Amino acid sequence: MALSQNDAFSPEFSWKGLYVHFRLCFHAKTGSLLVSDSENIAPLIDHNNQLFEVRLTNRSINIARFYPFVITALVCVMAMFAWPQFGSANDTQPAHGIAMHGTPTLAVDFTHLPYANINSPKGGKITYGVRGSFDSVNPFILRGQKVGGLRDGFYGNNVYESLLMRNRDEPFTMYGLLAESVVTPDDRSYIEFKINPKAAFSDGHPVTADDVIFSAELLAEKGRPNYQKYYSKITSLDKIDERTVRIVFNDEADRELPLLLGLLPILPEHAIDKETFDKTTLTPILGSGPYILSKVEQGTSVTLTRNPDYWAKDLPIKQGLHNFDTIIFSYYRDKNALFEAFKKGIVDVYFESNPDNWKSAYGGGALAEGRITQTKVTPRSSTGLRGYAFNTRRPNFKNIKIREALTMLFDFEWMNSNLFNKGFQRTESFFHGSNLSSIGVAASPREKELLKDYIDLVRPEILDGTFQQTKSDGSGRDRTILRKALGLFREAGYSLKNRVMVDPQGKPFEIELLLPGGSSAERIALSYAANVRNLGINLIIRNVDAAQFEERRKNFDFDMISWRWNGSLSPGNEQYFRWSSPFADRKGSYNFSGVKNAGVDAMIDELLKARKREDFVDAVRALDRLLVSGFYVLPHYHLGNQLIALSSHIHMPDYSSLYGTQPTTWWAEKSK
Repeated sequence: MALSQNDAFSPEFSWKGLYVHFRLCFHAKTGSLLVSDSENIAPLIDHNNQLFEVRLTNRSINIARFYPFVITALVCVMAMFAWPQFGSANDTQPAHGIAMHGTPTLAVDFTHLPYANINSPKGGKITYGVRGSFDSVNPFILRGQKVGGLRDGFYGNNVYESLLMRNRDEPFTMYGLLAESVVTPDDRSYIEFKINPKAAFSDGHPVTADDVIFSAELLAEKGRPNYQKYYSKITSLDKIDERTVRIVFNDEADRELPLLLGLLPILPEHAIDKETFDKTTLTPILGSGPYILSKVEQGTSVTLTRNPDYWAKDLPIKQGLHNFDTIIFSYYRDKNALFEAFKKGIVDVYFESNPDNWKSAYGGGALAEGRITQTKVTPRSSTGLRGYAFNTRRPNFKNIKIREALTMLFDFEWMNSNLFNKGFQRTESFFHGSNLSSIGVAASPREKELLKDYIDLVRPEILDGTFQQTKSDGSGRDRTILRKALGLFREAGYSLKNRVMVDPQGKPFEIELLLPGGSSAERIALSYAANVRNLGINLIIRNVDAAQFEERRKNFDFDMISWRWNGSLSPGNEQYFRWSSPFADRKGSYNFSGVKNAGVDAMIDELLKARKREDFVDAVRALDRLLVSGFYVLPHYHLGNQLIALSSHIHMPDYSSLYGTQPTTWWAEKSK
């Protein structure tokens, strides 16, 4: 290999966890082969000398009296092993993607995501209907009611982007976006991102390493609790050069953290006032995404307009995505108003949650005239969990027997038959619908080993896989279930007096159930209230507007709350925010039940440490057994399909991702 005076390359070498970065160049005048670090251009190896120094970051090693040919051979061998190749991010070479377990499915030369239609036309407009309201367009902070669609797990990261982008057709694998490549060792003790030289914010400013560091520090200080949790596991954020950032983790880090930091929203340091970032605002924050937030009508709507100079429009991972010129998110106070707006053509999409309505509410009118279509999409992932969270911070719900009894009184069989035309299935697991569920599966030897210190917290029938949620006779007044529930209340010290359930002090047992106003959940709540009334329990249904619901939710100001936790084939750090002890009293977290369970904490740790998929499955199932055994949530039901009604000019690809349809892949039929 011939080198001129100006020729140089910068290989990397990792030895026993110590990172070495060399710059090799040939000095024509002296005939010397020079090796320098990235900060010091002075010769560190000169093969005319017998003594040289290898500098390793902030420490150095002196190596004496090597003969010149030995020195040259050593350097060449190190350079050979360090020469960059694209592959898996786990072999310390720059890679195009990183998977939570195993290797990325898509090859380095992939042309598009498997669920995107690369022939989809660009243009047109789509209007989504959203229930509720908003008073802030900053989606990264705890304060205020944030607007949807700017950075959204379902509607897409339309305005704000991250270093990596998720492929929704794999459990949890990400590929380069703002970062063109990623490096992390097998132990995932650090991750290094190389920013795409084309990456730019919508004002044309390039995305730099400084923006990445600024974003991480800003969100840790001013952002939501999960960002603070991530940052607490970081030892250092190092700027290697203008386009390269290395993040080094401490001993508390887990194997998912490098991937989560790949999803960190990258914000422009030059365009953000750090002092006011944590305040609610209606002034758009600059992003790097395919759309610009062009219009804001407080509490009513936001309009996104395509950025014609979007930097990533030619990347393979973006082919067939972001097809609309304009996206509008229009807000409605209740579900009925939203449905009427859809039927009138004001809104282009309606996600139906009631299978009975799906069969009966769309006949005639717009459907008959061909102005709307109905589509079913079957996801191949966990169904998620919809239900009522019991607030164990309140005295009424500290006793597990009370939570179990109240769960038994949820008469799914009667509701499904009389309210939903038998269109729902009962949800029994926190990971229902996937191989991560413990229902119907006996604990493996590995699970039992994980649970050995917490075995008393797992019900025997849940451990052996025979547990099922209580099934009624469908009459609406199953006396066998009522007797069992009454027995549990009595074991907890309660009694029936004059047909009223009272505690040992004679105080009536009363529950307030918090619901978002205008939701279809009220019909379910009324049925449930009638069931518990049979046992002398007064359940008060509290419908509040979106602002009150959000405020009370964040402050755990409820007895029970209706919620839906999204499902995943790769649960991870979000489980901390939902169920772990440190987040039980952290305002704004999703640990609505106030779960403080050492076994739950340990299993979340285990699933995040797992290197093999089979170990991961065992840890998640063990977590599921503990959560189901704790009766922290009264699980409801789920649909087997996504029921999507669309304006007839809106289309979606025939093939959907593991997680179901992805609105970023939809398009509008061009006018004829």
